[in-house]
Amino acid sequence: MSRIGKAPIAMPDKVEFSISKGNMVTIKGPKGELQQQIDPDLSVELEDGSLVVKRPTDQKRHRAYHGLYRSLLSNMVTGVSEGFKKEMELVGVGYRADNQGQLLTLMLGYSHPVMFYVPDEVKLTTETKKGSPPLVVLESHDKQLLGQVAAKIRAFRKPEPYKGKGIRFVGEQIRRKAGKTAAK
Repeated sequence: MSRIGKAPIAMPDKVEFSISKGNMVTIKGPKGELQQQIDPDLSVELEDGSLVVKRPTDQKRHRAYHGLYRSLLSNMVTGVSEGFKKEMELVGVGYRADNQGQLLTLMLGYSHPVMFYVPDEVKLTTETKKGSPPLVVLESHDKQLLGQVAAKIRAFRKPEPYKGKGIRFVGEQIRRKAGKTAAK
């Protein structure tokens, strides 16, 4: 992890960085504001317009945290400046997605619609085009929250290996299995 930890994080012009007591790092940008508690042993400094995470020793714990917190801070800087986006497609006959504000309604082949409230920090849109599977598009500045919400939505109907029906990420490859062969 040391190679990851040693790499500096480039700070865009519109992004502000501050660190308060207790190693609470706050990063503000045009898309929002994020906070992260950093291990007290590590230090975060602004050098030549980029963030640098430093560790005191080469202990295994310090090396592991060095790479971890550098990655978390990098994701925070990217999130508040550019944002993150995940697209999911619903593959299956009769599968539909609709949203009213932050309430996502999914028809996934069950006897009832599945309703899921998406947190306010995540922007939700649904698209239905003729000839292509319905899309659920999630956008946020918080990568952790976005991944968690996408995982919960995907868990309602994971892609199955025989026909490939279910909720999958756009571009995701599903390992397919051969079904039963007919007896002669």
